[in-house]
Amino acid sequence: MDKAFRVDDQTALTILNQPLREEGLFLGLSSGINIGGALRQAIEGGTGQTIVTILCDSGHKYQSKRYNRKWLAEDGLDPDLPLESIFQA
Repeated sequence: MDKAFRVDDQTALTILNQPLREEGLFLGLSSGINIGGALRQAIEGGTGQTIVTILCDSGHKYQSKRYNRKWLAEDGLDPDLPLESIFQA
């Protein structure tokens, strides 16, 4: 491991919606955090990098919260936030 990043829950939630929509990948929050860190490294490091991360969990254990809009709202999370609002290159 070369570097670590902190990725908040909103960022991870927003990131997880894209692979679910576009690839049908039903991933958990830990995978969203890993993708978020990989994306930040890609943005900060520029071109010519090889970045590897692990998609380490499925969304199965998150179903009662990740897809519960009331619970998300109570936690201050917006499931519809566009990915572009999270990362600006």
